[in-house]
Amino acid sequence: MKHRAEVRINLEALAYNIAHVKGDSKADLLAVVKANAYGHGLLPVAEAALAAGVTWLGTALLEEALELRKGGITAPLIAWLTPIGEDFESAINLNIDLSVPSIAILHEISAASQKLGKRARVHIEVDTGMTRGGLLEEWQQFLGILPTAHVDVVGFWTHFARADEQLSDYTQIQINGFEQMLVDLQGAGFTPQYIHYANSAATLLRVGTDQNILRVGIAMYGLSPDLGFMGTSAGLGLKPVMSIAAKLHLVKQVPAGSPVGYGGTAITEKNTILGVVPMGYADGIPRNATSLTGVTHNGNRAPIIGRLSMDQFVVDLGPDSTAQAGDEVLVISESGYTADDWAIASSTINYEIVTRIAARVPRISV
Repeated sequence: MKHRAEVRINLEALAYNIAHVKGDSKADLLAVVKANAYGHGLLPVAEAALAAGVTWLGTALLEEALELRKGGITAPLIAWLTPIGEDFESAINLNIDLSVPSIAILHEISAASQKLGKRARVHIEVDTGMTRGGLLEEWQQFLGILPTAHVDVVGFWTHFARADEQLSDYTQIQINGFEQMLVDLQGAGFTPQYIHYANSAATLLRVGTDQNILRVGIAMYGLSPDLGFMGTSAGLGLKPVMSIAAKLHLVKQVPAGSPVGYGGTAITEKNTILGVVPMGYADGIPRNATSLTGVTHNGNRAPIIGRLSMDQFVVDLGPDSTAQAGDEVLVISESGYTADDWAIASSTINYEIVTRIAARVPRISV
């Protein structure tokens, strides 16, 4: 490898996960490529997902959607986190669907549509229990205003809060509320073409797969929506798309009793060989990661020792290691320390592990 570290993106695994998640559902798949495709690379992942049979793309931010259009993507595309003052005119001109979670945003999108003389395509977002985005207390007032807006209502959607919790009845409560709000919308004279609420967890558990769009995010990247409730990524039959490799910067023999890193928070228990990995929290490696994770060298695990730094961390290669400076080690890999392992070792979730990897680490498609 020519870089000090690189993120390797397995696009064949991406295609496998898309087919695995879709199963026998007749619904369209919407690939969620927000946050630089969960850290995997926005444009390459979007192109690969479309080639694998995905119909729609979804981003949180409008600038991400605009970047996809600039990159030549012409597929149906929705952006759903667009605060007041966004460039709605560009979105409308470029045929980017927009989410409407409030009366205020409806007014802005409608005004932009009228100015352009082109009706915006919108998906109405309702809050059915996430208590985050979507219409809630404004709902009845919104229904009274909607007929006067210069928009085409093409979609209706919500977001599940606890779809990963198989034994909870909360998702069904949300579905019930959603269906009632859909009746309200239809009563106001609107019959949206696209109905969607199933996220990765719901899709894997076959909840909501009777709707005509399934929004697949984390599972497309080969990761479990929730390690506690749904189990590991491998246990769900998913193949991780991201792996990370780095070169060993230094390899050194040290005696027992050597303090390692800032603050000397770890002390070697015996004579051993340490390796310095040229990645740190500036690269998105969690500073609070423990010795439950580390790297693999030729299939052998080498746990983190000491406090992780901005640009580097130290691993204990063991007294019998044959590693040399310049050797490749795997930071995240399917057969070594996985994104799930890093999440557990850092008291976080695998979503954060992959999305936080910094742009200064090159993405390489393999």
